Amino acid sequence: MTFQELILQGIPSELPAKKPLDPNVSHAPKRKDILSPEEKKLAVRNALRYIPKAWHAELAQEFFAELQEYGRIYMYRFRPEYEMYARPISEYPAKTPQAAAIMLMIQNNLDPAVAQHPHELITYGGNGAVFQNWAQYLLTMQYLAEMDEEQTLHMYSGHPMGLFPSSKDAPRVVVTNGMMIPNYSKPDDWERYNALGVTQYGQMTAGSYMYIGPQGIVHGTTITVMNAFRKKLGTAVNPRGKVFLTAGLGGMSGAQPKAGNIAGCVTVCAEVNPKAAYKRHAQGWVDELIDDLDKLVSRVRQAQNNAEVVSIAYLGNIVDVWEKFDVDNINVELGSDQTSLHNPWAGGYYPAGLSFEEANDMMAKDPENFKTKVQESLRRHAAAINRHAAKGMYFFDYGNAFLLEASRAGAAVMAENGIDFKYPSYVQDILGPMCFDFGFGPFRWVCTSGNAADLEKTDQIALEVMKKISSNAPKEIQQQLQDNIRWIEEAGKNKLVVGSQARILYADAEGRIKIAEAFNQAVSASEISAPIVLGRDHHDVSGTDSPFRETSNIYDGSKFTADMAIHNVIGDSFRGATWVSIHNGGGVGWGEVINGGFGMLLDGTADADQKLKSMLFYDVNNGISRRAWARNEEALFAIKREMERTPGLKVTLPEVVDEKFLL
Repeated sequence: MTFQELILQGIPSELPAKKPLDPNVSHAPKRKDILSPEEKKLAVRNALRYIPKAWHAELAQEFFAELQEYGRIYMYRFRPEYEMYARPISEYPAKTPQAAAIMLMIQNNLDPAVAQHPHELITYGGNGAVFQNWAQYLLTMQYLAEMDEEQTLHMYSGHPMGLFPSSKDAPRVVVTNGMMIPNYSKPDDWERYNALGVTQYGQMTAGSYMYIGPQGIVHGTTITVMNAFRKKLGTAVNPRGKVFLTAGLGGMSGAQPKAGNIAGCVTVCAEVNPKAAYKRHAQGWVDELIDDLDKLVSRVRQAQNNAEVVSIAYLGNIVDVWEKFDVDNINVELGSDQTSLHNPWAGGYYPAGLSFEEANDMMAKDPENFKTKVQESLRRHAAAINRHAAKGMYFFDYGNAFLLEASRAGAAVMAENGIDFKYPSYVQDILGPMCFDFGFGPFRWVCTSGNAADLEKTDQIALEVMKKISSNAPKEIQQQLQDNIRWIEEAGKNKLVVGSQARILYADAEGRIKIAEAFNQAVSASEISAPIVLGRDHHDVSGTDSPFRETSNIYDGSKFTADMAIHNVIGDSFRGATWVSIHNGGGVGWGEVINGGFGMLLDGTADADQKLKSMLFYDVNNGISRRAWARNEEALFAIKREMERTPGLKVTLPEVVDEKFLL
């Protein structure tokens, strides 16, 4: 059968042969054995709902064995034989280009070059899933191939509920992930209900089909690192030869060494999983691999002395590096961490003192002892960071719940008031006041042709638009514009593409709309050979309510509310989004954040032009309005400026109280 025929058949008519586990790809760790015997029966019963009854006798045993062996039912037997990657949009069997674009984006999320654990349908973050099992993938792709322009596919945490009549102006797909009743959002609730096959952790852009590989966070990390060095060293000091020490090379954290190279420093990034480190090295995202601490110290000293720009991956535990650099007096200017501590007990963080294999074994067989080891390691980790900070290092929490979990472990990370952390989140110090409050966030696009020439054309268009905007922009946003102009000028030479032909830059509503308009015109004029998919990271101005990350610089007491993210996805859905998504959980953990995203297809039509203007404007200004209401000065500037130039926009503004009136 051809690729198109395989997509159209959905669940195959003949039972596929059983597949052995492929040792050549990275696999998810075994999950906690949390279900009771009766719940395990229910999990198998739930899985068999996708399967023709004639196969139940055989597959009931197989699915139960998967549940026992891996802690989940992935249905490996149904994983397609065809190669998984983002094909040109014309190769998908679909009745609408919108549906074909979504199919392309799903396959990109599951591309082994992109995904962290592709055969478990996990894109990044240890548990950020596109689907729960392969039957869901097959049915979803079949539905997308069948849908017309007056149907909407509704996705319940990876499960395709079905096609429902709607309208041409409605989203083609509505996605929810992990939307639990609030009292059922503790970590063990994810373990239980995911094992039952009734919910999943969509992370941010995994379960919303908008992940574009590590590039998606390279830009934000580059901006963060550049501005962290500016805060630490001043704007006149070059970061060459200065050390940025961090951890994590899997999924999104794999962006860190590339961002360090672009920012122009020495990046040292520890990774316990050799496959992740070798993968990033092979892709050119990290320059050197070292597996010996003494050799690492020697190499870093050399890089410092020679004022180098280089990225080094240490194959081992980050705690050992922090402690070694402290004892050997290696000066560290910047420190952070991007292990997946939103998922500390199931592979997101590996404790010092155990090998990678030992930790995976203990995680599954002795979870309580594993938790103890993780918390012991976090206390050591934080203590070493504190010693470096005492020597003058600038440390920032990178929104991965490091400080949150360290505090829960009893580490010395709290401020003197006992309420705040002693180190700022990167959003509090950098991205919040410098970017999000002004409306700048991670706008991205994908060339559905798969043609590198189209991506190069979009880079040129975006650069021209940004330079034109910069020529008469106010001084308050000139730094952001110049950083992004520099980024897009060098994007091609930095070889950022992994998987789909995609790009990202930080832009405000004006920039996003003008760039998107220019793209749509270029598609219409055949200057770009196929439609463009627009999207963004949920990690943005409006998309996410996250008190320890995206909204950590909200100080009016509302940072634990989630109205903004819900309004964002609802507002986008009737203003022209091709698909929308809303998730419980994300970069800082299950139950700790609500985040929403969108995708939009630019097909060169007047209809697309109208939709992009309406939706992109709201998608950004919804968040600026909320930030202005919280009395953030930069957001007040941005929303007042927007109201002056946009008829029909009228936002409630706060009266700022003089402190002398407060008792």
